[in-house]
Amino acid sequence: MRTLYIAKAEAVGNLSVNLFFNDNTSRIVNIGDYIRRHPHPQYNKYLDEELFNTFQLEDGNIVWGEDWDLIFPIEQLHQGLVS
Repeated sequence: MRTLYIAKAEAVGNLSVNLFFNDNTSRIVNIGDYIRRHPHPQYNKYLDEELFNTFQLEDGNIVWGEDWDLIFPIEQLHQGLVS
């Protein structure tokens, strides 16, 4: 079984990202909904679309911030859900 990872990510607006996985699937995931449901100073700053769009791919995962302020399990992202 291959390890699942994000091969590519694109911002699509409205605090959402289109994630392309190494199993040739893709999902659009609205991260903004998660941030609004789980307010926290560490996350709230990413409600700013410009800052939100500074995400990076590291070790096959999408992360925000130098110290990984915001990160989600790959399996949840693959299902299109974050909780």
